[in-house]
Amino acid sequence: MSVNSLRRTVLGLLVSAPFSGLIACGWRVRGMVDLPFKAIAITGSPSPPLRADLQAAILTGTDVQIAINPKDADLILDIINETNGREILAYSSTGQISAYRLSIRVIFRAYDTAGADIIPDSEIYINRDMDFSNTTVLATDAQQQQFIGLMRKDLAIQILRRIAAAAKIPQARSF
Repeated sequence: MSVNSLRRTVLGLLVSAPFSGLIACGWRVRGMVDLPFKAIAITGSPSPPLRADLQAAILTGTDVQIAINPKDADLILDIINETNGREILAYSSTGQISAYRLSIRVIFRAYDTAGADIIPDSEIYINRDMDFSNTTVLATDAQQQQFIGLMRKDLAIQILRRIAAAAKIPQARSF
């Protein structure tokens, strides 16, 4: 074995040792969610961007497929309502708006094909504060759209995490 190949081997072990420790303790990329389902159908009235973000989160962060027909799904995610809001948060000393609070609120439920609730009607929301300047209105509008897009992606992952947590809790049985 040459000195260069020995050096590469030792360097490779030193670089990979911390990652193998993380893998051994169960660490994983934040976006991954363990769902005990094979297929999820998204129903209700999500906006097209929220539907796309939910589908992207499911396809990239889980091992679950998306079913077009709810009859082909193990879980139905019903988006009951989605509301976007913007409220004035602060004014400058001249009386001009200087900050907004952006919000997205989603009401949803998740149930299996038999109709049993995995998650009954639930509400999830996100707020973000955003500075505003009258001198850069176009840039501020672009920043607002970017914030809303990131908030929707975060909501999609939070919804999947709630489903994963609720699916692991044993359901109470009535006698």
